[in-house]
Amino acid sequence: MQRRLKALSPTALALLAFVLAAMVMVGVAAAAALVIERRSDNVISTRLAEERLDWISVDTDGLQVILTGTAPNEAARFRAVNIVGSIVDASRIRDALEVTPASAIAAPRFSVEMLRNDDGIQLIGLMPEDAGEGGIGEVQLADNAAALTPGSEIVNMLETAAYPAPETWNTALRFGIEALQRLERSKISVAADRVEITAISDSEAEKRRLETDLRSIAPEGVELVLKITAPRPVITPFTLRFIIDADGARFDSCSADTERARTTILAAATAAGVTGAPLCTIGLGVPTPRWADAVTQAIAAVATLGEGSITFSDADVTLLAGTSVSQATFDRVVGELETGLPDVFSLTSTLEKAESASQGPAEFTANLSDAGKVELRGRLTDEMQRKAVDAFARAAFGAEAVYTATRLDETLPDGWAVRVLAGLEALAQVENGNLLVRSDLVEVTGVTGSQSARSRITQILSGKLGQGQTFRVNVRYDEALDPIASIPTPEECAADVNAVIARTKITFTPASAEIASTARPVLDSLAEILVNCPPMTMEIGGYTDAQGSEGGNQALSQARAEAVLVALQGRRIDVSGITAVGYGETNPIADNSTEAGREANRRIEFVLKGSHTAAASADAPAAAPAQPDTEGGPDFSGDSSPSVAPTEKTIRPLPRPADAEAQEDP
Repeated sequence: MQRRLKALSPTALALLAFVLAAMVMVGVAAAAALVIERRSDNVISTRLAEERLDWISVDTDGLQVILTGTAPNEAARFRAVNIVGSIVDASRIRDALEVTPASAIAAPRFSVEMLRNDDGIQLIGLMPEDAGEGGIGEVQLADNAAALTPGSEIVNMLETAAYPAPETWNTALRFGIEALQRLERSKISVAADRVEITAISDSEAEKRRLETDLRSIAPEGVELVLKITAPRPVITPFTLRFIIDADGARFDSCSADTERARTTILAAATAAGVTGAPLCTIGLGVPTPRWADAVTQAIAAVATLGEGSITFSDADVTLLAGTSVSQATFDRVVGELETGLPDVFSLTSTLEKAESASQGPAEFTANLSDAGKVELRGRLTDEMQRKAVDAFARAAFGAEAVYTATRLDETLPDGWAVRVLAGLEALAQVENGNLLVRSDLVEVTGVTGSQSARSRITQILSGKLGQGQTFRVNVRYDEALDPIASIPTPEECAADVNAVIARTKITFTPASAEIASTARPVLDSLAEILVNCPPMTMEIGGYTDAQGSEGGNQALSQARAEAVLVALQGRRIDVSGITAVGYGETNPIADNSTEAGREANRRIEFVLKGSHTAAASADAPAAAPAQPDTEGGPDFSGDSSPSVAPTEKTIRPLPRPADAEAQEDP
């Protein structure tokens, strides 16, 4: 090799040295470029990861940095390029980033809120600019609202958008207008798929009627949410009357100021012998928060006497003991009651003697027939009193329904007109019946279709006759005359469902959610019950035995509960308030180690949701039907137990201090 090199000329050697140097330099440059590429890639990728720009891919080619990927928007792409430009020279960056195409602007959610009160109607919301053929536009909606409250100005804050109306928009809006017409104090929120109604009714009966009517006209495919409330009535005077006689223990009238007070009073009455579920109205106007304490003591006192009545009219309390009560027992019970009653109450007590039942010759009678005709007979003091009684009767019963055949007697006792007018006002509360007014007694008998009529009559007589005056109420409730008695309560519906399920359970094809053909009669029976039920919230619960996996049992029970829900919906049942929930193998009611136990655990349950929960189970025995919250029951037309109202006016209790601690729940 050395000889060959020596043989070369100096020029050739120089050329060879230059080639070798060039090759070395190329290798060094390639190595340096590779190091730069790797370092740039690592630094840029780390920085982008810190900024959470994970949608970018970084590639290097020598000194060039190539960015690829799809940015969610142009701002994100620009930010990414700037971050990389802060690390390497901007001239080295090759931007190959793409940007996600902008999607079309979605149509807004159309909704209208209609508020109605005594001041008029307000309309707020967003409506389609074009309601479509036969649809309701902004102007038409405002005109319809104005027609509901003529003479008042409509507050129109509606806006429109140039998008087509959703499919069910006009149907839902028409239903909302119909609901607004029926509800004078309401807020109605309308969307294409949902109508939410919040309203106030005048009474519980009207609340149930409105809920039933609105459910019946609600359009299909639109969810209806009802929140109708009924205010507590103002009871004046705040009245309660409890009696024990030959017909047993009962209330003629019962009032309470809170739910807890009503529970306490009814518990005391049950202990004293009251059966069934008497009506006890929760209302406003109680003279003291210790009302329940006083009433329970009074009921216990009458129970100790064994025969008698106790009447509360605000803070005036009247105790009348029957003829069978001894003087010693009467004195002991009255002494204990006077000591125990809160200071605000004034007690008047009387021990009825046998001779006190004699009747005087002076009487006034009124007979109200089934046809609504009233005959007034008996004695009145003078012609002025006769005209006043006749005018009052015509106002109460109708001008064409009153026949007056009374005679004048100047010897009648003072206050006779007050007794007659109070009796006529009380008689107007019944469908048919009789009024008897004597100097020692006012008695109202009859039949009514109102569950609260007897309570109202007691309030009228107790308040109008005054303290110490004797009266008797023999009014019988007849369900056939009650216009709302045919509407079952949710509790009654649950009890009826309970009875059907207890007789025959809903069965399925083994290991599937297909309802067995033998269960169709059961579903038909359930549908016959539920179609007449008021709006209520109910849960269909599905359960399995413990065979199989827990997850599989959970899924199977859910599918079976949903199958029952679909079956009821197919029978034209409103299922908007019914949900289906699968519980799998949880909550077994029998032993899963036996075939009988597993069969019992494979079941469907119906559970009423709310303040009173009733369950219908496929395995459980039928429960007794829920007792309606009424006082209808025994016929007290032969009631012979007079009651005495307070004899004197008493000082009314002072208003409670604003910072006083209430002793009862609101």
